[in-house]
Amino acid sequence: MIPVTARRPSPLAVILLAALAACAAPAAKPAPAAGAAARPVDTDFRPLLTYIEKAWAPLTRTLADLPRAAEDPKVPHAPGARWPVYVPADEDRTAVAAALARALPETDLARLDLRPLPRDPASIREHGLLYLPRPYVVPGGRFNEMYGWDSYFIVLGLLRDGHVALARDMVDNFIYQVRHYGGVLNANRTYYLTRSQPPLLSGMILAVYRATRDRAWLAGARDALVATYEHWTAPPHLIPSIGLSRYYDHGEGPAPEVVAGERDAEGRNHYDRVRAWFRANPEAANGYYRASTDELTPIFYKGDRAMRESGFDPTGRWGPFGADVIRYAPVCLNTLLYQTELDLAEIDETLGLAKDATEMRARAAERRMRIETLLWDETAGLYFDYDAARETRNPYPFATTFWPLWAGIASPAHAARVHENLRLVERPGGIVTSTRVTGAQWDAPFGWAPLQLFAVRGLRRYGFAADADRLKRAWLTMLAEDLARRGTLVEKYDVERRTSDVAGKLAYGYKSNEIGFGWTNGVALELIDLQRE
Repeated sequence: MIPVTARRPSPLAVILLAALAACAAPAAKPAPAAGAAARPVDTDFRPLLTYIEKAWAPLTRTLADLPRAAEDPKVPHAPGARWPVYVPADEDRTAVAAALARALPETDLARLDLRPLPRDPASIREHGLLYLPRPYVVPGGRFNEMYGWDSYFIVLGLLRDGHVALARDMVDNFIYQVRHYGGVLNANRTYYLTRSQPPLLSGMILAVYRATRDRAWLAGARDALVATYEHWTAPPHLIPSIGLSRYYDHGEGPAPEVVAGERDAEGRNHYDRVRAWFRANPEAANGYYRASTDELTPIFYKGDRAMRESGFDPTGRWGPFGADVIRYAPVCLNTLLYQTELDLAEIDETLGLAKDATEMRARAAERRMRIETLLWDETAGLYFDYDAARETRNPYPFATTFWPLWAGIASPAHAARVHENLRLVERPGGIVTSTRVTGAQWDAPFGWAPLQLFAVRGLRRYGFAADADRLKRAWLTMLAEDLARRGTLVEKYDVERRTSDVAGKLAYGYKSNEIGFGWTNGVALELIDLQRE
């Protein structure tokens, strides 16, 4: 399970809070209240709205859908064998079985094997679904489970579309994960028990609270959010020497879902292709590959797993195939932790916990100072990830440079410099992930829905509304045009060619372009609503 550890606040916090007061960033524009009167929608986007509204139902999993949810194309499974569903060791398994018996006919129950979850994830030999009590929305395609950071964008979309109860159910499932599985998981499968994903639980909690104004529910969610925050701000995620955090997976060896679930037409999985690359580039092995035995090393797998916790899997951003990631304090993670600290402060103020709110704002101020000092590169005019081992920034232009603008971390001067460099990552279809072509899906020429939302909101926050609107429209019109051609929204797009056709462009990771697609749907609704504002 993901361990949770507490961390004491830094004594520098109050001093840094005062130091930052003079350079406060512009306030974010509050989102429209749920249920606000509808405004006119650009007719170009009506097919998008129609598609998305119809897409939520087939992407939703309830107890009645458990046999379908248990199916997993990413792991081996004998034809006709029952699918394992694991119940937490501290859960009432009899009560869960009774709930399933009420929701499912006997023929469907016979397709499932309800099992108690072992306390040691490494002892699991047959991977399966982790039980969640409430309905949830999956991304789509091969991603048939509830994901850690996908769900933030899905929740935003559900709220925009008026599905408040379902959005709340998803957040309740994350709270259940923290209490019963040890943290917010990459997703609810047993092979994800050792890692999380970018921390966005605080944003989901506040979004649901703003839609419901249920103060008792908010108070009940606080302990899970605090535990999640402490998970990210204690070692091994905390890098004590710089006071910032990193991605880190608590497991060892190859990721099980990659071994079986990321195979190409020749039957090679991602690790097979990585070994082939190291054979051709032995000078880059750097302890990650042993030529004498043609095998990847334990430290490669540790980095590979941590890279998958980042959600940016794979990318060349942290060395070959992201294997250097555990050395880095990334812009994305520390921006989200800063926002978590502000969100916790807002929650504590709402609940009348003034002392806790003050402490959390002080922590946010300290983190902001460290981000502005260590992650800002004055020469490049961009935010870069910081290599704590080498005490240097990684000059790899990446779309996460907009995230400090989204969170209000950037000084006005730094935001202006990032805006000046917009040309580096702006493409006909929106924001490209990076400026480098590596064959990995989280690099050029690909664009992803979440990166558009962070960039658009970040630019708008600092007054660059015309550029934000141009990017927003570039992305939405690409989606609309591609939907007309393909009939579905998908996971990722080639933003240089304005198409979802990525065949031949991907060399590493999984080469499919999954349909659905949860976060594409959610971000589209957010951006269309910006059209209305």
